[in-house]
Amino acid sequence: MYEILSGPLVWVAFLVFFGGAAYKLVRMFRLVRKEKVTFDYMDTRYGLRSILHWIIPFASKNMRVRPVMTVVAFLFHFCLLMTPLLLMGHNLMWFDAWGVRLPSLPDVVSDVMTLIVICGGMFFLSRRVASPVVSYVTDGSDYLILAIAVGPFVTGFLAAHGWFPYELMMTLHMITGIVWLIAIPISRLSHMFYFVFTRAYMGSEFGAVRNARDW
Repeated sequence: MYEILSGPLVWVAFLVFFGGAAYKLVRMFRLVRKEKVTFDYMDTRYGLRSILHWIIPFASKNMRVRPVMTVVAFLFHFCLLMTPLLLMGHNLMWFDAWGVRLPSLPDVVSDVMTLIVICGGMFFLSRRVASPVVSYVTDGSDYLILAIAVGPFVTGFLAAHGWFPYELMMTLHMITGIVWLIAIPISRLSHMFYFVFTRAYMGSEFGAVRNARDW
C-alpha cells in the first residue's frame, strides 16, 4: 500500500494538480477574451495597488474591525502553503524525485506552523457552527473542504510524534495529502489560482473607472 501511495498515486496527484491548475487558468483567459470589456478595465497601477493592499494584514478597514479573524486567516493561509514546501521530510522527497533542494524548517518551527493550521481549522469550524451569519450560508461541502485542507496536517503531526501506529498514520497522511492536491484544482480551493486576477480586476475597476478604493 505504501509503495502505491508513495509512487504512482503521488504522480497522479501532481499531474492532476498541475494539469488542473493549467486548465483553470487557460479556461479563465478564454472566458475573459470573450468578454473583451474585462481587458479594457484592467489597469496595472490600480491592480497592483489592490493586490498589495489586500495581502498586508490590517490594511483594510474590514480587517481592522475583525482583528482575530484577520490574524487567524493570515497565519492559517501562510502556514498552509509554506509548511508543505519547507518541511524537511518533504524536501528529502523533492530532492530524491527531482533533484530540487529547498530550504528546510527546523522541526520545532514545522510543528508550530502545523499546529497553527490545525488550530486555524478548528477556529473556522467553530465559526461556521456558532456564527449565525456564517452558518446560514454553510452546507456540507464547506465542512468537507475544511477537512480536506487540514487533514494532511493532522495526520502528519500525529505520524511525526508517534501518537498512533506510525505506518497507519503515514498511510493516512499520504492519502489525505493526495486528496488535498487533487481537490485544489477541482474545488473551491482553486481560489488560490484566481486571487491575483480577481483582485487585480476589482482594483482596476474601482480605481480606474470609479475613482475609488476597493477597501
